[in-house]
Amino acid sequence: MFTDNQLKELAGVTTKSPALTVYLNTDPAMGSAETIKLRLRTLLKEVELEQDVAAVLDYFETHHPFTARGIAVFSCKGDGIFRTISLGVPVRDQVFTGDRFSIKPLADIFDVFGGYGVILVDRQGARVFHFHLGDLVEQEGVLGTLVKHTKRGGASSIAGQRGGTAGQTGYEDEVVERNMKEIAAFAVHFFEEKHIRRILIGGTDDNISMFRAQLPKTWQSLIIGTFAMSMTATHADVLARAMQIGKEAEAARDLKMVRDILSQAGKGVGAEVGLEKTLQAVSQSRVQTLVVTEGFRQPAHRCTGCGRLTVHTNPLCKDCGSKIVPVDDGVELAVNAVMRSGGEVEIVGNNPDFVKAGNIGAILRY
Repeated sequence: MFTDNQLKELAGVTTKSPALTVYLNTDPAMGSAETIKLRLRTLLKEVELEQDVAAVLDYFETHHPFTARGIAVFSCKGDGIFRTISLGVPVRDQVFTGDRFSIKPLADIFDVFGGYGVILVDRQGARVFHFHLGDLVEQEGVLGTLVKHTKRGGASSIAGQRGGTAGQTGYEDEVVERNMKEIAAFAVHFFEEKHIRRILIGGTDDNISMFRAQLPKTWQSLIIGTFAMSMTATHADVLARAMQIGKEAEAARDLKMVRDILSQAGKGVGAEVGLEKTLQAVSQSRVQTLVVTEGFRQPAHRCTGCGRLTVHTNPLCKDCGSKIVPVDDGVELAVNAVMRSGGEVEIVGNNPDFVKAGNIGAILRY
C-alpha cells in the first residue's frame, strides 16, 4: 500500500537525469488492454526520453496486469529509478518530464481518496473497513453480547416490577451500551493502526447516534458523514456509498477552505493568495497548507542556488545572487517543496472566487 510518507519521499526526489512521469486511466470501462496501450503510445509519442519511454512501454507489454483502474509510473533510467503505483480510482491521462517527478495528480488522489475508515454498526456488533485510494485494504468485525428480550418466569408483567417491561428494557439498554463501548474501543484501535484520516458510519440513526457518543472527541472530529446500510452489505456496496459521501464531504470542505483562505488573505492574517505571494511563502518554508485548483499549472522561475520560486524574470536571485532559470510548472515545484517541508497540500475543485484570486493560496505557519 502506497502511503503518505512514501508520497513525501517521492516529492523529495531530485533526479540528475531527466525524469518521466505518466498517469494513465486503465479502467476496463475505457476499453481493452490493447486500446489502453494504444492510448499510452499516443501519449508518449512526443516524449524524447527514449530509454524511459521504452521502459514504460515494456512494463505495460510484459508486467502490468490491467486490474487497476488507474496507474502512475515514475521513470528515470539515468538514475536507475522505475516505480509504478496502481490505483483503485481512474486518473486523467497525463505525461510530464523534468528534473523531478510530477506528484501533484497523485497528491490530489490522496487528498480525495486516501485513508477512509468505514464502520457498519448495529446493537450487537460492527464491521470496519479500511479503504485507500479506491481499494479495500482490510476489513474486520467484532461481535458483542446478543441483545434479546428476556422474560423471567412467574414475574409480574407490570412495568416497573421485576420481570416487567421496564426491567427488560433496562437490561437490554445495559447490554447495548456495553456492546457500543466495546465496538468503539475496537474501532478506535483499528482506526489508529490504519492511520485513518476520515470516518464514515453506516447503520440506523439510533445505532449511529449511540456509537458516535462512545467515540473520543478526537475521533468524532474525523467523521465526515453517516448513511443507512445493512450489516450484511457487500464491501463493493460499502465502497461505492463511502466514495459518494466522501466526494460530497470533500466538495463541502473545499468550499469552506476556499472561503476561509480568501477571508484570511483579505484581512492579511495567516494566509496568502496568488501565485507570486504563495511562491514567496513556499520559498520561505512558511506554508502549512498549500491550496491549489485541480489541474492548475503555471510557468515560473527558480533560483539555481537557494531554490527560490518566483514569477519574475530577474536574471539573478535577490536573495542569494545566483542565476534564475525558467521552469515549466512552478505550481508542481511548490507542491513538492511544501510536502518536503512537512506541510499539507489540498487540491480543490474549480471555484470562481478562487480562480479570480489566482487558483493558488497558502495557509501559513507564521
